Amino acid sequence: MSPTLSVLVIGALVGASCATIGSFLVLRRMALLGDAISHAVLPGIALAFLFTGDRSALPMVLGAGALGVLTVLLVELLNRSRRLKEDASIGVVFPALFSVGVLIISRYASSVHLDLDCVLYGEIAYAPWDLLYWGAASLGPKALWVNGATLAMNLLLVGLFYKELKITTFDPELAASLGFSPTVVHYLLMSAVSMTVVGAFESVGAILVVAMLVVPPATAYLLTDRLSLMIVLSIGLGMASSTLGYGLARWMDASIAGAMAAVSGALFVAALVASPRHGLLARLLTHRRLARRLSDQLVLLHLADGGRALPLATIERRFGWTRQRLEKAVGRLEKAGWAERDADGVQLTAGGAAAARAAGAAQLAHPLAVTATES
Repeated sequence: MSPTLSVLVIGALVGASCATIGSFLVLRRMALLGDAISHAVLPGIALAFLFTGDRSALPMVLGAGALGVLTVLLVELLNRSRRLKEDASIGVVFPALFSVGVLIISRYASSVHLDLDCVLYGEIAYAPWDLLYWGAASLGPKALWVNGATLAMNLLLVGLFYKELKITTFDPELAASLGFSPTVVHYLLMSAVSMTVVGAFESVGAILVVAMLVVPPATAYLLTDRLSLMIVLSIGLGMASSTLGYGLARWMDASIAGAMAAVSGALFVAALVASPRHGLLARLLTHRRLARRLSDQLVLLHLADGGRALPLATIERRFGWTRQRLEKAVGRLEKAGWAERDADGVQLTAGGAAAARAAGAAQLAHPLAVTATES
């Protein structure tokens, strides 16, 4: 396998594995947990060296993984105490653990160079040359096996416990009443998050892991209201971000991980602007439609209350509107067949009078009801 293809496949595996499990983090409002783990693993790295005296990658990763799980447990413990919210618990735990790691290193390993790059600041461009051997035979890049196994683990977890994950995410009380344990499911999910984050650190680095854990699921969240489709979209967006990001990095001669994270951010911005239901453009169009409906309804009810033709100048003066806004509202009523103009001004047709009565009844039943036309 060529180095280019290896980088593309590793990036896609990281994007897919992080997005699979990150979807539940976004829905549970725990998106910062990945960033917390990336800082909190430092004491695990330091302790792994002090106990083993080995600076190779495996003890470091195992120590980081253990501290990742401990981070999750401490965050949950603080959250369950009801004294702190989830985000505050995360904000308390990871600086504390990170500072403990700094103290351990400065006190007991100040003269030793710990290879933190192997866990915290990995570079995906070097991953194709970090090979896994079985005896004397090379099995290919180690990152392919690690992240492939992580993706398989996450897909298996979601596949086997999809119902439990779904119900505990949206309604923990209902889950408990049905016999599911929200605490057990939570710890299972958080352990998977910890292993996913730590497993990808060595090959791609913390920045890309945190980005893939949060941004593709957040982008998918803007595009759908169905959990199953959100997970699928998250995986697709994570893989697309890695592939397009690699092309961007080659074109700019820049950091591959940085380019992948930047592309995922660009896709999020695109979804934020253009999402059919939750995007800024959709919201703007919705507000404009509501404004037009309100204008139409006000003119309709005002003409019905007058009971006769009213000059546009009179309506304009009473409402304090511009002539352009009034003309548009009257034009929409005319198009619907609810109003007509004559020499005296504008008045309602028989259909318009009926629509005004219906609008008035709807207003009495529900003050926020809107029954006028939309263009």
